[in-house]
Amino acid sequence: MADTSSLRPTREWPLFVLAVALVCAACVPLWQAFAPTDEDGAGARWTSERFGRLFLGPEQMASYAAFTWASFILFCRWLEIRRQRAAFGLDLLPSGQCILVDDARDLQRRIDDRVGRRGPYILASMMRLALGKYATSRSSRDVADIVRTQGDLNLGRLVSTMATVHYLAWAIPAIGFLGTVRGLAGALTVGDTKREALARFIKEATGHLNVAFDCTLVALALSLVLMFLLHTQQRLEEELVIDCQQYSIDHLVSRLYDLEHEPNSDRFAPRVAK
Repeated sequence: MADTSSLRPTREWPLFVLAVALVCAACVPLWQAFAPTDEDGAGARWTSERFGRLFLGPEQMASYAAFTWASFILFCRWLEIRRQRAAFGLDLLPSGQCILVDDARDLQRRIDDRVGRRGPYILASMMRLALGKYATSRSSRDVADIVRTQGDLNLGRLVSTMATVHYLAWAIPAIGFLGTVRGLAGALTVGDTKREALARFIKEATGHLNVAFDCTLVALALSLVLMFLLHTQQRLEEELVIDCQQYSIDHLVSRLYDLEHEPNSDRFAPRVAK
């Protein structure tokens, strides 16, 4: 089956590798520099070591990698939306004239020439299909249906290709909760029945609880930012498809010469008296 997509696909896995590499390059040296090395309880205060514990750790790094990967995908999709917007300035159809059935094929070739190697474009594909339908059915109503159907297909394709980002938006809080479980489990396993070990127990339990809640804090903060970016990108993509439909209606459908509305000679024929 031929590929009818009007969007350039986003290469998600190379972006994932790039995200992991950048996060490791930035976080691993910082993690080693701020790793706790003393036993004086300084981690309970807002020192450089405390900040290191808050923002650096295995769960935090996994959250950073997922967030960076999702951000790369969203950025590439935002660039694609900007590229798609350029189609509105390509002057795909001549202005100010009624479009006849005989003009449909010529206008399709005009669109192909204007797009050239800069495509594919959602707008150009929508108008090309609409003109092809008009050449065969000669009905503006069928053309309007094609524009509506093509818009729905493009919206569905945009939603389905956002699946990876939706998964990452769910996975980031889940990674934080894994850190919470790990920290709580560690806090529950450091107990000691000897009274002289009470101070050491409190210190170790506090450290594990810090890990538990720090992971959740960082993951939830990243999730909030990612969900905002995700919904913003979805709104931009939906507006693009709606604008393409509106442009097709204003510049194509409304200018079609509809043979269905042509006066029928039988309609005006004199009635036969009974």
